[in-house]
Amino acid sequence: MKSVLSERITSHQPDIETRELDHDAAAALRTLAADIRHRLGDAAHTDTLHDPALLAQIADRVGELPDSVRRAVAPPATASGAAVVRGLRVDADFGATPADWQDAARHTHPGSFELDIAMLLLARCAGEPFGWQGQQNGRLVNNIVPAAGHEHEQSGASSATLLSPHTEDAFHADRANLLMLICLRNPDRVATTVSSVRQVRLSDEDLRTLTTPTLPILPDVSYGTGFTQHAPLPTLWFDENDCATTRYDPAYTPLDDADATFRIAYARLTAELARVCHAPALAPGEILLVDNDVAVHGRVPFRARYDGTDRWLKRVNIRLPERRRRAQEAAENGYGQRVVAPFRATADRTAERGRADERGSVEQP
Repeated sequence: MKSVLSERITSHQPDIETRELDHDAAAALRTLAADIRHRLGDAAHTDTLHDPALLAQIADRVGELPDSVRRAVAPPATASGAAVVRGLRVDADFGATPADWQDAARHTHPGSFELDIAMLLLARCAGEPFGWQGQQNGRLVNNIVPAAGHEHEQSGASSATLLSPHTEDAFHADRANLLMLICLRNPDRVATTVSSVRQVRLSDEDLRTLTTPTLPILPDVSYGTGFTQHAPLPTLWFDENDCATTRYDPAYTPLDDADATFRIAYARLTAELARVCHAPALAPGEILLVDNDVAVHGRVPFRARYDGTDRWLKRVNIRLPERRRRAQEAAENGYGQRVVAPFRATADRTAERGRADERGSVEQP
């Protein structure tokens, strides 16, 4: 007789969701973002995007958007853990693709700033946008661009290497529930990879191994090196709704410290995530929503030109107040990394206290 544990993790959906932001909703979003930018001006608000005047505008005016905007950016509803939202035109002049995220923050083009505002409005419709103190200087909207000299890193600044599938900020208990990525420019049709743990097939033995806390997950290279390893984490577990959930980041998990049984089970999970992988190549204006509790994401290699025409995405981390995290995560220290959460509610998000209520990579998509 097939075990219940196996049945819980074998469902498979062939495609990720595709949604449409209707014309009127897209127009309302762009009009509101433009109005906020003109009210604020372009100075003093673009560095970190948590200037009080900007935050007040987002908080006070997000309710002006139609309900269809909220429906479009709701968490993915299928086992794929991802959705592509179409319909937002980005025909404004954003300037050349920045040389790196620092360049993007220093020289924000008015068109880029306006899109930042639109993303914050969308993210606020979905939940609570936040940033990291150690990630792009705490900026609430991150710029994801290839950077010269970083071609082979496991970070979003890379290009020539495969960016391994991973849970964003897997090392931290306050990692995002939902990621929002929007494409400004992608002339080479570089694909973002997405794989859901709810579509993989694993044996009962592998599941028992991977649900047992075995290894820690470390912060990525963008935070430096020499971190002391902390408590081991489970790679998989089943949430309060009995659905598979993951924290997965092979590039920053010390797999050599595990025994052969764990390494083999982890390798099988890796192979399964590759088998169920979707690889949407986002077009300008398309938004990719990734359920960071369910799906891992990465990027295929490409050759960067560094001529102002390379792939350029923007990303927002989003907390979903209604979701609970495992009670055990409340004790984690997150290697000292802290969030910038101006929209955060006061309710605790862990299951331990029974109330519903972020790879802290500097550049990683």
